[in-house]
Amino acid sequence: MNIRKVDTNKKKDVRAFIQFPFDLYKGNSNWVPPMMGEAKLALDRDAHPFYQHSEADFFLAEDQEKILGRIAAIDNERYKEFTGTKTGFFYFFEVIEDIQVSRALFNTAFEWARGRELKTMIGPKGLAQGDGLGLLVEGFEFKPAIGIAYNPAYYDAFVKDSGFEKHTDYMSGYLTTEYKLDQRVHQLADRAKERRGFWVKRFETKDEMREWIPKIREVYNQAFVDVPNFVPITEDEVKLIADRILSIADPRLIKLIFKQDELIGFLFAYHNISDGIQKAKGKMLPFGWYHLIREFKRTKRVDFNGIGLLPDHQGVGGTAVLYTEMEKSIREFDFELADMVQIAETNIKNFREASNLGVRWHKRHRVYTRDL
Repeated sequence: MNIRKVDTNKKKDVRAFIQFPFDLYKGNSNWVPPMMGEAKLALDRDAHPFYQHSEADFFLAEDQEKILGRIAAIDNERYKEFTGTKTGFFYFFEVIEDIQVSRALFNTAFEWARGRELKTMIGPKGLAQGDGLGLLVEGFEFKPAIGIAYNPAYYDAFVKDSGFEKHTDYMSGYLTTEYKLDQRVHQLADRAKERRGFWVKRFETKDEMREWIPKIREVYNQAFVDVPNFVPITEDEVKLIADRILSIADPRLIKLIFKQDELIGFLFAYHNISDGIQKAKGKMLPFGWYHLIREFKRTKRVDFNGIGLLPDHQGVGGTAVLYTEMEKSIREFDFELADMVQIAETNIKNFREASNLGVRWHKRHRVYTRDL
């Protein structure tokens, strides 16, 4: 077995790194592939905004020409500056069920990080704020939300074997058509609108949404400042995130919460088109676009992945407005299942509110940490 660094200037190397999970999960009905264009972008040092300020390398485990596993090692300069720590990350960890291969991949990542004088490694965490966090440790019988990790159950043991321990868990939960807010929540939202000047902006076109991206970035950076492993997003990074959102979003499901003329929160929801992505095999061409459009029209599932409210406005009517808008989105589009995606267990208030509203927690993703 050999561990080698991917040459991101060679198409063959990039293709091999991207292709491995397609081979690993072949026949798995719950794994949803990444879109090829987005997967390639992560290894494109000229195009991805991450490389404007930070570094990453990618490694493959091979036995002759057979690929056995992969991993990325990441040195995020902005994270280190924001937190005052010498922390590195791992991401894109995929491996066959062989503990020796796993150990070799992690040891390579550890040496890479030590060579940059990093003292801690956390992961899985990607290049951009908004990449899916963690490894799946509960809920293997469910398909993931769009952009969220799915992996074999043995990954947890493999990661722990290399010296990692739990850092933070992120919970995801379902709301079904039985979801109905207590009338008191609606009354509180109505009073907040009438007395405190709360109101909701909705969109009809993606061009209209794009105009609001700079302002949304400001609120996003304030709303999630206390979330574990958060680092404020740059102007170029928010463009990347916006392109992801706009590629799958129906503008009518993107909502902004205002108090008078101040933007204080947002609600991002997307049609879950996982079945279409599976049929397209992560490719738009030649016929992938057909499967995506078809699934967009017929899916009865929605992902809520991006729910934020400035701290000063939580618990004083803003939260009620946010949740009533969530219910409206479910009702207006006749969704049968809504997935509340990756709420940090440390966000006690949000977690409790979602539980009280009937969210049924069914998936747990774990981010790990290890001293180097």
